[in-house]
Amino acid sequence: MTLIATLDHADADLTACLARVMAAILKPGDVVALEGPVGAGKTHFARAFIRARQGEMAEDVPSPTFTLVQTYEDPMGTEIWHADLYRLTHPDELAELGLDEAMRDAVVLIEWPDHGGPLPDPLILGLEPLVGFPDLRRVTMAGSAARWGGMARLPAIARLVHRAGWSGARVVPLAGDASARRYFRLIDEDRSAVLMDAGPGSLGPYVAMTQWLRARGLHAPEILAADQAEGLLLIEDLGDDLVARVIQAKPDLAPRIYDRMTDLLVELHGHQPPEFVLPLDGPELARQVALFADYYPPAAGGGSGADVASVIERLHAELAGDVPAVLGLRDFHAENLVWLDDAPLGLLDFQDAVAVHPAYDLVSGLQDARRDVDPAIEQAQIARYVAATGVDEGRFRAAYALLGAQRNLRIMGIFTRLAQRDGKRRYLAFMPRVWDAIQRDIAHPALAPLAAALKGIPAPTPAVIERITRG
Repeated sequence: MTLIATLDHADADLTACLARVMAAILKPGDVVALEGPVGAGKTHFARAFIRARQGEMAEDVPSPTFTLVQTYEDPMGTEIWHADLYRLTHPDELAELGLDEAMRDAVVLIEWPDHGGPLPDPLILGLEPLVGFPDLRRVTMAGSAARWGGMARLPAIARLVHRAGWSGARVVPLAGDASARRYFRLIDEDRSAVLMDAGPGSLGPYVAMTQWLRARGLHAPEILAADQAEGLLLIEDLGDDLVARVIQAKPDLAPRIYDRMTDLLVELHGHQPPEFVLPLDGPELARQVALFADYYPPAAGGGSGADVASVIERLHAELAGDVPAVLGLRDFHAENLVWLDDAPLGLLDFQDAVAVHPAYDLVSGLQDARRDVDPAIEQAQIARYVAATGVDEGRFRAAYALLGAQRNLRIMGIFTRLAQRDGKRRYLAFMPRVWDAIQRDIAHPALAPLAAALKGIPAPTPAVIERITRG
């Protein structure tokens, strides 16, 4: 048994806040053993947990002191069992109550767990009133580190939420991305916010870019509260209308939306990039694209791609090296932009911003790995950007093709690595679209040397994708 985390000087609100945060994470088969003397807050914790899981379905949560067990269901269909074993006379009675089976298929909260005998790998949550401070308690979490180590972040999250005035909010997990960051939505009556859990010491670039963007009138989410040491942010909730979802639901809006995306880049590129962002120049582009040669050709079973990096570095010097760098948000695409009707587009996932050629973000938005973009829209937006900025169209289109090829080759390497190293295979379904974009890019006459360097490398056919899946 390992001590996972401690939350000191927790009042009733902070204790309930911890329960609501935990409710966003636990899954069927998880057992929480609630330990502590009478009046320590075990039922208070369980009540907050259950009501958070139920959300709008929330019902009264009485103490199970006399019934021994109360069962509930959340909107996802998960059963939640709340047991009080104080009156249990023998551990064998657990089977009569159905707790043995419930601990396999439900989320189970057990008060006075020591009356029921050994439990299957539980999280031990201890509540101990502080001497001389009856309204405060020390909360500890203990269990096997292999199973429960992820709970170590919960006290810091609860403290930030509580300090920011959101302790009564329900916490709901949001879909993540390919990174290690986690996101949660806080819902408190008619207001909401988003909690970002990025990990200790990782928030500097995000905070700096947020401040830079907002100072120039661009709609990065407002920071509501922060614990930078722990890597936690509470930020403005821009809502669920990601550009990707809006285009899928209303395809007729696509031309207007892509116009707005291009106009946003024109506005962004009118500012000098901040000094704190790193350059994404020819040598760095070459270094990054080496990921393609390292992973995709060996996994696909053909070619080498060994010359790709050096060719891209040389072509960048010829086609793009003389153009002043602008700020590139780097992951500028429909999944990271929020449609806010007539208001400026909301920006997400910009902490990796760089100083780069102006075509970089445009190609990121128009050659989207996750969805098809009408070729007519792509050509219209290139023309729109050229007209708005006055750049040399021929050189811009050549650089656009080069940066598109570099981005997409790197993405092929990333998707292969995610599948083989991390077991994240869902990205392989995007490979044919990415490969088609590469073929269009290298068809540009200026990219003939890159086309030659890719010769012999197989396309991601179903057979090749199956080969990558097998590892």
